[in-house]
Amino acid sequence: MRASVQAPTASPGATAQTRRRAPGPRARAGKAELISRPSAADRAVVEERSPRESKRFVVRAGRRLGALAACRRTALTVVGTLLAVGVLVLVLAGRWAQFASAATAAPWWALAAAAVLQTASLLARTEAWSVCVHAAGGTVGRRRVFRAAGVGYLGNIVNGELGFAARIASLRRAAPRETPNVVVLATTEIPIVLMEVSLATLFSFTLVAPLSLPWWTPLVAFCAVLAVVAGLARLARRHPSGWWKGLAVLSEPRARTRVATFVVLAVCGQIARNWLMLYASGVHASVFDAAAVLIAVAALGVLPVGPGVGTGAMVLILGSTGVAGVSAAGVLLTATGTAGALAYGGWALADRVWTKQRTKPPLGASGTAQRAPALT
Repeated sequence: MRASVQAPTASPGATAQTRRRAPGPRARAGKAELISRPSAADRAVVEERSPRESKRFVVRAGRRLGALAACRRTALTVVGTLLAVGVLVLVLAGRWAQFASAATAAPWWALAAAAVLQTASLLARTEAWSVCVHAAGGTVGRRRVFRAAGVGYLGNIVNGELGFAARIASLRRAAPRETPNVVVLATTEIPIVLMEVSLATLFSFTLVAPLSLPWWTPLVAFCAVLAVVAGLARLARRHPSGWWKGLAVLSEPRARTRVATFVVLAVCGQIARNWLMLYASGVHASVFDAAAVLIAVAALGVLPVGPGVGTGAMVLILGSTGVAGVSAAGVLLTATGTAGALAYGGWALADRVWTKQRTKPPLGASGTAQRAPALT
């Protein structure tokens, strides 16, 4: 008979005790993994990646919001332009003959002079922008700055924000290493706008009678703008880095004087163009009326009105003197402004193409030199 050997069986309680008392290496490893905390290196990696991921998220969100705002801005511009045209049609109801005679009676030399004044004003403003860009640390040549500004002013025909974005993007694309970053370039527009606002507030007494404003409004506005300019100049001296570099021209007396001079020239050219179009349309207006129209154009330019800003400003300020003649002056103002911007932008595009063709190396020069057999 075979002896049957029966293995001793352990009770369930003993087995449970054995498992609790003598855990295996796998159990200890699992418990250690559950309890262990991330090392200092892991925390450093997480801390380094988190700001980058957050910055990328913010940049992506900003781009999406910018694209959405641009789409909505375009739609609003189209709607605003249609509304402005509709209002003009209603205002000129029954006066189309007067409007046509006033618009066609303008001499050709007046229209040509207005277009030249528009181009000269844009050139003066571009020179002011060039001074601001170089004061912010840019080393780009003046020619490239003027080309970028010409492309941007083509966009101004449709919308001011579109022209501003096109000007910044064109300059960055043309000279990415010789220009400050996009934020600093955008900030260089602030000193020019502040000086334009200073001149507008200085001549805003011309709006007191048409808009029934208190007599002290121009003084308060002018003092407020001067205080803002002085405060920004002081902050620019204290913060010479970052986006504050775009305001560096305010802290340099010589550069600030140059910018102010060119801004005054640009504004005077615009006032002269307004007066010339009023005179060509048969409207007897003064230089102060032309200055008031310029201020109204700048104020209405913020709204999504499109190319109808000039006509709306003329009707708003001088509509009481005769709607037909004033509307004709506004249409001629828009037409001559478009012609001047097209001339400037056309030169910028043509100069860019010509420069590329001139600096482009010959196609077969290097290849012929490499393929030529050696003479022995």
